[in-house]
Amino acid sequence: MGNLNHDWLTEGMIDYEYKKYVLLAYLKDIKHHFDSAELFPFLSDLIMHYKNLLNVKSNKELIYEHFPKSISRADFKKLKFTYHRMIQDDEMMQEIEDIIGFALPKLEGSINEGKELYDLVEDNLEVSAVGLTPIYAKEGYVLVNQDAKRDVSVFRYQISVFENADEKYRGISTTFLTNDFRDISRTYEQIKMDLVRRFKELPNPATFLVVSKLKFPLPQTILPVAKRMLVRKIEEI
Repeated sequence: MGNLNHDWLTEGMIDYEYKKYVLLAYLKDIKHHFDSAELFPFLSDLIMHYKNLLNVKSNKELIYEHFPKSISRADFKKLKFTYHRMIQDDEMMQEIEDIIGFALPKLEGSINEGKELYDLVEDNLEVSAVGLTPIYAKEGYVLVNQDAKRDVSVFRYQISVFENADEKYRGISTTFLTNDFRDISRTYEQIKMDLVRRFKELPNPATFLVVSKLKFPLPQTILPVAKRMLVRKIEEI
């Protein structure tokens, strides 16, 4: 099925059995990804849908906001439109409430499955600094090694800070640079020094090593979990 539209609850036909089919097909696809140890964006997508339904359940007015609206009158001079709602609080609303009642525990079960996989990945990841870490660590390099193999994936990272009135958020972006290797004669420190010579704009870069004891998909699982761990580690510096 791929993904579930943001407004899946109210788009198209509002029918309990049909919406059950749509949701179960989506969750079956999610389970396939989890069985393949693929976490993202699937876990975050599940959480988004779960929170949306909780919001709708606690605030019925949100249901109206999700429904399409048709133009009842148009004032072309002022470019303003007035709309009339296409639904009333009747049997259809009860149908929606029944769908939500079915969907919430199903989504919660899938989220718990994803969290178990997340915990497994995190428990098998180790993040450590390569060499000395400078005071400025908002950008640098990440070396990823899995399952005691010689292959090393090299990324450049950058941390951004987002603020609102109440909180400050840190996000991290990564850019793939190259595939490298490590063995007895080639250490992680040597890989770091090669990066310094190659990219002059970072003469003293923060460099971190992510080692996974187990093999997981890199873009869907290792990298997203490692990025969250890396942000926490950098916050401690």
